[in-house]
Amino acid sequence: MRKAVLSLALLALCGAAAAQNYPARPVRILVGFAAGGPTDVIARIVAGDMTASLGQSFIVENRPGANAIIATDAVAQSAPDGYTTLFSSLSLLVNAILQPDKVHYDPFRDFAPISNAAALPMVVVTSPQTGIGSVGELVARAKAKPGEVSYGTPGIGGSSHLAGAMLENVTGTKMLSVPFKGNGPALAEVMAGRVTYMFYPVVGIADQVAAGKLKVLAIGTTGPRPDFPGVPTMAQAGFPGFEETAPWVGMLAPAATPKAVVERLSEEMRKSLARPETRERVKALGAVIIADTPAEFAAFLKKDHERWARVIKAAHVTLE
Repeated sequence: MRKAVLSLALLALCGAAAAQNYPARPVRILVGFAAGGPTDVIARIVAGDMTASLGQSFIVENRPGANAIIATDAVAQSAPDGYTTLFSSLSLLVNAILQPDKVHYDPFRDFAPISNAAALPMVVVTSPQTGIGSVGELVARAKAKPGEVSYGTPGIGGSSHLAGAMLENVTGTKMLSVPFKGNGPALAEVMAGRVTYMFYPVVGIADQVAAGKLKVLAIGTTGPRPDFPGVPTMAQAGFPGFEETAPWVGMLAPAATPKAVVERLSEEMRKSLARPETRERVKALGAVIIADTPAEFAAFLKKDHERWARVIKAAHVTLE
């Protein structure tokens, strides 16, 4: 018994020492989507602040593909030393629900939650070139021309895919899901008019809307947003329940990363997201800051997993 107590004490001392000296070299933050998408944008804001506060580079590395499975697997298999982290989204959970045969990680067993940075309400966007003025008109076109209306997604099983599949399900329509390696490339095709529409996390579209490159048809929130005056919620447009599709973005480390290092990373993330300049930047993007503790993030992930399992079952979402 005494040996066990001594061992625990030594581990605690080692963890504290590791945190005190951490980071001693650059830290990689893997993002499973292409540069320019919401997850990438917020990761880079936080990485910049942490680089400045900790005196070591926090480097965002994009590894798009397979709806972030490639990046997620890479981090799950990395050394649990705090020098490789994951800036993830709901794909962490949804992939495990939809693709159990292809996903080799366990979202709870293989990761140590650090902090949930922000939530990203979804908006329905199209190019003005389509001539579609509302979600009702979009659905009417899909009913008149089955299979011709398309929606972009950041990958199979992503938030945009799930929301699009839900819209198909509740309206009894058949639309074409077009997957890309991230929200950024998908949005570019929507703006070009080659893809009809997409559900897009609200981050970073204000400039395109102001420039007339995008039209916002509806927002997936419980109430109107002042940054999109006159735009109805999905419920007001006649399609309730879509507020449940709002994704989150947050940081995780490999499981077994020293608790003291996880706490240090979490503390620095929360400091970043508390800075007035950073809060203003994130708010300007349309995101809602969360900045919780590792324990709070872990509890949220459990509830979010249950939520997405329920949404996927209700919408009959499959990968086929």
